[in-house]
Amino acid sequence: MLALVCGAAVGAALPFARNAIGVEQAEPLPLQELHSFTQALDIIGSRFVDPVPTDKLIEHALRGMVDGLEPHSHYLDKTEFADWNVSTTGKYAGVGIEVEMRDGFLRVVSAMDHTPASAAGIQPGDIIAFIDGKPTSGLQLKDAIDRMRGTAGTRIKLGLVRAGTSTAVEVELKREMVKVASVHSKMLEPGIGYLRITNFASDTGDSVTEELGKLQQQAGGELRGLILDLRNNPGGVVNAAVKVSDDFLEHGKIVVQSGRAPGASHEYDATPGDLLKGQPLVAMVNGGTASAAEIVAGALQDQKRAVLVGSGTFGKGLVQSVSPLPGGGALVLTIARYYTPSGRSIQAEGIQPDVQIVPMQVTAAETRPGAVSEADLHGSLKNETPKPKAAPGPAAKPAGPEPKPEDPAALAESDYVLYNSMLVLKGLIAAGGTHTG
Repeated sequence: MLALVCGAAVGAALPFARNAIGVEQAEPLPLQELHSFTQALDIIGSRFVDPVPTDKLIEHALRGMVDGLEPHSHYLDKTEFADWNVSTTGKYAGVGIEVEMRDGFLRVVSAMDHTPASAAGIQPGDIIAFIDGKPTSGLQLKDAIDRMRGTAGTRIKLGLVRAGTSTAVEVELKREMVKVASVHSKMLEPGIGYLRITNFASDTGDSVTEELGKLQQQAGGELRGLILDLRNNPGGVVNAAVKVSDDFLEHGKIVVQSGRAPGASHEYDATPGDLLKGQPLVAMVNGGTASAAEIVAGALQDQKRAVLVGSGTFGKGLVQSVSPLPGGGALVLTIARYYTPSGRSIQAEGIQPDVQIVPMQVTAAETRPGAVSEADLHGSLKNETPKPKAAPGPAAKPAGPEPKPEDPAALAESDYVLYNSMLVLKGLIAAGGTHTG
């Protein structure tokens, strides 16, 4: 039984009941209900207007049985399980294109670096009109993605229409194993880094360590502060969330999970070693921050290691295990609840940020025409304060290209919450601390 979603292996799932001394034991199978099920299967198989394969009926029954438990438990068929593996391992065989369906056209959002798509010069905005000679118009997005994925080493032909042209150009690509990056980083301005985690895959923890190292190198050895963006992160592998939390914590609890099945109850503790070396940390959250992402947010908030900025999180305080089934499918089953270090459950409630900032659309105010300052007045007295002398010797420069500071006005217009998060972070830097009190 896999436990990539819950972070702990568990045994086979069976109905349980407690005996007289409180020990859980398997309940006897309800023979009358099983007889009703097999009779219904026989009636549908022999009387339904169209023939239905028995294995398909059993699959429908499996799906209905699990879906009826609660919203996060469900049955995955072979194809759905393969897609799930992509989200947790971060790897698939394809050409490395992120696409969207807009106005009925399959449009390229981006071509990932170091993939067949980027090597072929595929650009954002290109329209994929054909896949292996078949038109993409009328396709569902999932179907189009399925067509582009395949076995590594096989070839695919894409018919591309570029902006300003009306004819499709055919490009032949060879599928390769593509790694989906779950972590992105950049410098907002000298000494202030930005780290975004889009989801928690099995390699996310290592990727965070790597990206933090890059940021520190660009900062010349040490960051003055970091913004951790967890917005619209649906969660994923709990072990990865624990590792990311541990990257910023020196000690104490990270998360506690509690369930009935063997191995479902577990406490995760931080180990010494804060990769940010105690520098101020701001974590951004919103209503799309869920599950494993809420574990990170809850741990950092409860341990007073970060200030949370944004809006209330989704509120999924449950843990799932994934159990492969014969035939290639799998069972996703909720096996535990989790609790933040302070012992609070966020199930159906979410985490409230320390600083509430809701997204807003802002525009720069126009400068008042003819505005003047004291320096513009005729005959105004000059400032008599001596200018500071430059420090002797060459200034140390960070390795690599000098980070270009974000334009505050442009940042406020494009991402109002990020702009305010940077203001909060600068306040923490000026105050010399990270505690929320």
